[in-house]
Amino acid sequence: MHISIIGGGASGFMAAITAAETFPAAKIVILEKNRTVLNKVRISGGGRCNVTHSPSELRFFIKNYPRGEKLLRKLLTKFDANATVAWFEKRGVKLKTEADGRMFPISDSSHSVIECLLRTAKLLNIEIRTSTSVESFVPMENGGFTLQLGENESLLTDRLLIATGGYPRLGSFDWLEEHRHEIVSPVPSLFTFNTPENYLLPLAGVSVQDTVVKIMGTKHEWRGPLLITHWGLSGPAVLKLSAWGARELAANDYQFICKVNWTPELNEQQLREFLTGERIKTPKQQIASNARFGLPLRLWKAFTETVEIPENLKWVDASNKSLNRLAEVLTNSQFTVSGKTTFKEEFVTCGGIALPDIDPETLQSRSVPGLYFAGEVMDIDGITGGFNFQNAWTTGYIAGKNLGATQP
Repeated sequence: MHISIIGGGASGFMAAITAAETFPAAKIVILEKNRTVLNKVRISGGGRCNVTHSPSELRFFIKNYPRGEKLLRKLLTKFDANATVAWFEKRGVKLKTEADGRMFPISDSSHSVIECLLRTAKLLNIEIRTSTSVESFVPMENGGFTLQLGENESLLTDRLLIATGGYPRLGSFDWLEEHRHEIVSPVPSLFTFNTPENYLLPLAGVSVQDTVVKIMGTKHEWRGPLLITHWGLSGPAVLKLSAWGARELAANDYQFICKVNWTPELNEQQLREFLTGERIKTPKQQIASNARFGLPLRLWKAFTETVEIPENLKWVDASNKSLNRLAEVLTNSQFTVSGKTTFKEEFVTCGGIALPDIDPETLQSRSVPGLYFAGEVMDIDGITGGFNFQNAWTTGYIAGKNLGATQP
């Protein structure tokens, strides 16, 4: 039994290792077009690798996937975040949970994860071929496939797993359309918002831990931390919002209005009452020099400047008009978004192989026997926080368990 896996990322390695352990007589090769493998693992989480998210009840965990929830609901009962933690710890990589639920190696280094996967693959005699581009594959009449590797080399294999990631790398989506697979057009997910006219851009690096960000004209909003950058808005709230709105935002060519509520604990009426109450509580205090609501002082000053509150104005002298304008900015800041920015460590794709084309029990193609899928090449994606890697581990494990099975 020869098994070939196209793609040397997280899902490809998990599938290869699981297949080798399940079908020890199989000869397994990972084919990666780049010079190195596990590149996304290496840069994830700023080089720390956000392996997964803290385990929780399935009904809560599954809500972190804008697309693919139905399929993953079934698959996660077989290999969930708890199983991922146990899998890595069994192989010498202990994980820790941070306050926001993200899980990292206790070493705080992605090299721990990479070394674990490479070491395990070596122990199982899995061949790893880098700088190997697969140009095409052709199913053979009696089963199996012929892979074309460049102009002068071909490879025969009994089973084939495609784990090339979400973006149409290796021309894999073109191949699959040729083999009767529907492709959900891939568009970026998990990106930041470019707001070139944003008056807050000089405050790059300033963050607020609790905001509500909304895409105007849609139902999409998210509550969480926000980061001001040199080009616009980022942070978990924006990244997660971009995932849920990925298709609508792509359809609008990333031109839209983004609304930010900087004080979500208070509604607008409560906020107005608070601000007017400061006239009595701290009448002699200068408004601009003393931030409220835990907001960074630089940000607070930017808000007071934009509503034309003089730097030395005291609370007792503030007009109702000024305080109402300040309340409006705090609860309803609106920014014109013109484009997006995507970083390698954030890059995730919405789209891929349409899930109805895949057997939900085995992850085998419904139209091409012996062809399997794992990871982001399928139309599955999660929000930031370890959920996309969990998709890779889960689907890689399920596919690996079935790659060498006898065909019906």
